[in-house]
Amino acid sequence: MFKKVCIIGCGLIGSSIARAIRKKNLSIKIVSCNRSDSTNKKVIELKIVDDSNSDIKKMVEGSDLIIIATPLSSYEDVILKIKNSLKSGSILTDVGSVKENVIGLIEKNISKDISWISSHPIAGTEESGPEAGLTELFENRWCILTPSKKANDKDIQVLKTFWKKIGCKVDIMDAKQHDYILSITSHIPHLIAYNIVNTTLNVQDKKESDVVKYSAGGLRDFTRIAASNPIMWRDIFIQNKKNMSEMIDNFIKNLKDLKEAIENDDGKKLEEIFTKTKKIRKEIVKAGQDVGKPDFGRK
Repeated sequence: MFKKVCIIGCGLIGSSIARAIRKKNLSIKIVSCNRSDSTNKKVIELKIVDDSNSDIKKMVEGSDLIIIATPLSSYEDVILKIKNSLKSGSILTDVGSVKENVIGLIEKNISKDISWISSHPIAGTEESGPEAGLTELFENRWCILTPSKKANDKDIQVLKTFWKKIGCKVDIMDAKQHDYILSITSHIPHLIAYNIVNTTLNVQDKKESDVVKYSAGGLRDFTRIAASNPIMWRDIFIQNKKNMSEMIDNFIKNLKDLKEAIENDDGKKLEEIFTKTKKIRKEIVKAGQDVGKPDFGRK
């Protein structure tokens, strides 16, 4: 598909993309740019990319597809450094979880002959770094495209085909709608997980050891989510603060309703709430977004 692909930020997502590109033979050359010399050395040693360097301008030059896979707070610095090195006719994309603010930032800083098409592959694990990357990470996962006004239809189709070839199902969505939907499906669950695990830190002495000892139930699964990259999630919450604030207000209201039902011994109310929420799990499994096996199919 491409002669040269440049991935800026070869962490979990970036290195997984590089691995998938290599396996599917989607580019003649794959390069990456990382601030850390040790990371640049590691991705070459692991044969994830053909070349890697901290010189971002050098790595970007001549690339047909450039993928920004760094924390959202770094985007402005990245785009200001590469904007004059982008090849005419190239496609620029990213993998960030928030779109509305980012799209405008990059759109105003690149020339008209660059197709800026924002992407969000909804995939990942709690691990980070190039060693954590997985070739099959994107298999049967959704990737949402939110094209800018500068993107042409031909390049949108090219990028859509690219994501499909590395395993994704692809949809196109307005940036505002994307940020709202993801605040519900991804961002608020992560925030709740962080807060639940943080709450356990208040437990002292022997109780603390018991919390860890008996965490093979619900808490264990929250700790997996709460182990995600702290810098990435810090940026997501701040960049999507309007939707996050609204979702937090809704969560607090529902939490108060639960508290009231418990305090009033209102078993009927609790059962109604639990029955409705159980249906969501069935719908997620039916949609193919998870398996219906006990314990999430863990072996």
